[in-house]
Amino acid sequence: MAMDEKKSYNPVRPKQSPASRKPHAVESKYWKTFSTKVIEQQISAVSCTSFCPEPPHDFAVTSSTRVTIYDGKTCKVKKTISRFSDVAYSGVFRPDGKLVVAGGEMGIIQVFDMNSRLVLRQLKGHSRAVHWVQYHPSDKLHVLSGSDDSTVRWWDVPTQTEVLKLEGHTDYVRCGSANSSSADIWATGSYDHTVNLWDLRTSNAVLKLQHEKPLEDVLFFPAGGLIATAGGNVVNIWDILGGGRLLHSLSSHQKTVTCLCITPPMKAHPAENVDAERLLTGSLDGHIRVFDISDFKVVHASKYDAPILSMDLSRAMSTMVVGASDGKLFIRQKKKAAISEEDDRKDPHSVIYEPPKLETVLRPSNYRYFLRGRNEKARDGDFYVSQQQRVKLSEYDRYLRKFQYKDALQSSLKTADPTIILAVMEELIRRQGLISAVTNLDSSSLELLLQFLRRYLLG
Repeated sequence: MAMDEKKSYNPVRPKQSPASRKPHAVESKYWKTFSTKVIEQQISAVSCTSFCPEPPHDFAVTSSTRVTIYDGKTCKVKKTISRFSDVAYSGVFRPDGKLVVAGGEMGIIQVFDMNSRLVLRQLKGHSRAVHWVQYHPSDKLHVLSGSDDSTVRWWDVPTQTEVLKLEGHTDYVRCGSANSSSADIWATGSYDHTVNLWDLRTSNAVLKLQHEKPLEDVLFFPAGGLIATAGGNVVNIWDILGGGRLLHSLSSHQKTVTCLCITPPMKAHPAENVDAERLLTGSLDGHIRVFDISDFKVVHASKYDAPILSMDLSRAMSTMVVGASDGKLFIRQKKKAAISEEDDRKDPHSVIYEPPKLETVLRPSNYRYFLRGRNEKARDGDFYVSQQQRVKLSEYDRYLRKFQYKDALQSSLKTADPTIILAVMEELIRRQGLISAVTNLDSSSLELLLQFLRRYLLG
């Protein structure tokens, strides 16, 4: 009977704050392998960073009046394109990596040769600054541009002619994205709080999305059915195939979200037991947050010491580049320097191919057979079986179990722990026994109670 009574009693526990997220989760472990290799200081704010789709995945950094090309392996300056009469914007590679296109404050779009750095083409037509220009991943002959004159234009690069002029925005056009599943579908974002979905075959906006904030970046998902829009401190996820239905609204940042990035398509995500891509968001609050696109929950976050304007990931997932408003360029690479060698070892046609090593089968004749699992640690996702432990009651819990309220209050006051005293008082209030407990206190216990009240309630 006494045993049943003890089992049915719940000990008094002080209030605790919610437990923080596990600092060594599988996802965090993966993203922490990107260590900051170099911090380059640019002339002014880094407005754009872009990786070349082709190996060795060089990357272009746009800042002030120049576009700097960095080597994808050594992360050192390879070339500098400075043939701009004013501020340059949106320096990006052609899909084959042989040309670089960039906009500018003067409204002129220039196409450069990567080897000679010569200006091959100049596309003139915009009357104001061109902040965004891009090639389609499957088209080497045309570019789409967005300007502060509120127009979007489709250019034929070889002939330097304007093919289409798309009018549908009423304010600055600052961002855009190509649909990788269709060369004719594009999305552009404007400071008029709208995202227009364009079909170049009809020259009209086939869909208009209301973001309710000035747009800083838009991004199609690899499959082309979803699109992410960033404006203010909110990132919205839209279902394009469902008629522009809003699926999720992510408000994890404190300041304006300036850039979006998604991990390159792959058969399996580098993090263990993960098959989906990841959405990365950068903000003026200095944070980059990583979202799992299966449920759009934050799985990792990193902090930088400056507001973030741009970021990009290499297709090989080996290098990450982040540009800040104070001109800092953070170049982060995987801690394992031999990533390419590891990939080669997995390739049977590689010169340095190494066959997989066979695991040693432990048998009872081996001493290590009896040590199996001794040092094994539980990993994230493992099922925990908790061992039932004998409950050891404190002195005030024993008094409460016997309904001796005065003794329980005296015992808690002697601990001098405010969390325990408050927990016991709340339990007495729940049982409607606090008044009787205080009434029956002796002088020494009353003195302890007054000291507690004076220190924690009146102080």
